[in-house]
This record gives sequence, structure tokens and C-alpha cells, in this order.
Amino acid sequence: VLTASLLGAALVLPGVGSADSLGYFRSSQSITLAHRDASLPFSYLDENKKPVGYSMDVCLKLVEAIKRELKLPKLEVNYLPVTPSNRIDAIVSGKADLECGSTTNTAERRKQVAFTIAHFIAATRMLVRADTGIKNWSDLRGKQVVTTKGTTTVKLLSERDKGLALAMKMQEGSDHMSSFTKVEKGEVDAFPMDDVLLYGLRAKSKNPGQFMVVGDPLSAEPYAIMLRKDDAPFKALVDKEMARIMLDGELTKVYDKWFMRPIPPSGWNMNMPMGHLLRGSMMF
Repeated sequence: VLTASLLGAALVLPGVGSADSLGYFRSSQSITLAHRDASLPFSYLDENKKPVGYSMDVCLKLVEAIKRELKLPKLEVNYLPVTPSNRIDAIVSGKADLECGSTTNTAERRKQVAFTIAHFIAATRMLVRADTGIKNWSDLRGKQVVTTKGTTTVKLLSERDKGLALAMKMQEGSDHMSSFTKVEKGEVDAFPMDDVLLYGLRAKSKNPGQFMVVGDPLSAEPYAIMLRKDDAPFKALVDKEMARIMLDGELTKVYDKWFMRPIPPSGWNMNMPMGHLLRGSMMF
């Protein structure tokens, strides 16, 4: 007799055919959520080592929808910690049913997994000191700008620099914190990066009010919940529920909980209003 975990994996073995996740949930009355340990505020561990966060709350709403659809008296939720390097395999292998983190939906990844509707859209913007008067990219003409070594932002910024003839003076930080420190010390005028990372760095600083995240988005990266490929009924169900919580305003409430209020365990407040790209995507 197959155990529940082995059965879940067997449902997606190559050559067996399309997965039947809903059938597995019905028979096992359980579901496994993959989560991150430190992807704040999307998916991380609180002071009790419990997975919490924005993406976790979204996934739990999907779990409730599955339970309702299948008319199950209970649907036990199991948790599986994953990293950026093994998160896709966790879904492909059947170890987890949904991945609740901060994973970007890309064409390359869609060759292996499926994604539901994006619940967050990261954009490349810039962090500046509030007293600089910098509001947009054109204000960087001749300014000192830092980017973190090895990130895609370097290429984006170089393209914007050439396109607007800004003649920016470019520096590189070894990591995000060293780049932020250069802004904090006044060594550079701006630090372009994914806006959610910038808001996080600001929230953890000694004086968050000294910094602003500004600028029109240079790029957009949709974060979405991962699930198995070739399982049309399961994807249709989670897509339907994602659309419902977006249209009913539930996603906005979850967003405000994690991005506009103090969050555990340290009481940091991202103070990051919902971007127009995500807000616009909810107007189906």
C-alpha cells in the first residue's frame, strides 16, 4: 500500500500521464505547502518557527478553496521548507503541491512547472535619501549611483543611462546591504534594485524616514504561486480562487497586513503601498 507521500509523488512521475492533484487531496485529505525560511514578508519563520507571510496567507486561501470544492471535512496542511535552488524540484517531484514564496513566473520556469495568477509584482526602482530631491531617473544626470554586483539591475541601469544620456557615475556594492550603506553614508545618490528589497532595507534601518523609494518602474517581475504542470483541473481551481480574492478585495487586505503594518517578529513596517502594476492587474 502506498503511503500518502509516496502516492502524491507517484501522481506526477514521468510517463504516468497528467497529475490528479484533486484526486490525491480527496483521498489523503492532506496538502503540502512549500515555504521559505527567510523571504520576508512573503514566506518566513516567526518566533515560533511557524511559516508565515503574505504568500503563506494567499496559499492558505487556496487551501480553503480546495477544501470547499471537494467538500472535505478536513484538509490537513503539511509544510516543506525549500530554497531557491530546490523549490522547483519540490513541485516537479510531488514533494509539495503549492510553493508559497517569492518566485518569479518566467517562460523558462514554465517549461517545468505551472503558475497561478501573480499575487505580487516587483519593479526596479531606486532608493534615495529623502533630502536629495531625486524623484525620477532623469534626476540622476551626473549623479553617483550604486548597483549590487552580479544583479540584472546593472544591465537595466546601463540601458537607461544610455537612453537618457545621464552620464551617471556608477559604483558597485558587494551585496545589497553594502549598496544601501553607501546611500546611508551619502557616498552615492541612488541605489536602484527590486523595490520590495529596497523597502525591506529601509524598514530595517535605524531611521526609515530618511529614505524614499522613487522612480518609474524599469522592469516588472510577477511573483506567483507554483504548482505542477499538466493538471488542468487543479490549476483552474486555484486560478478561479485567485481571481475571486483579487476581485473581492481580499488580496488587498492581505497585502495591507504584510506591507503596510508592523509584522512579526521584530515589528518592522515595510510601509510599501501597493504598486499600480499589481493594483491594475486586479481589474479584470
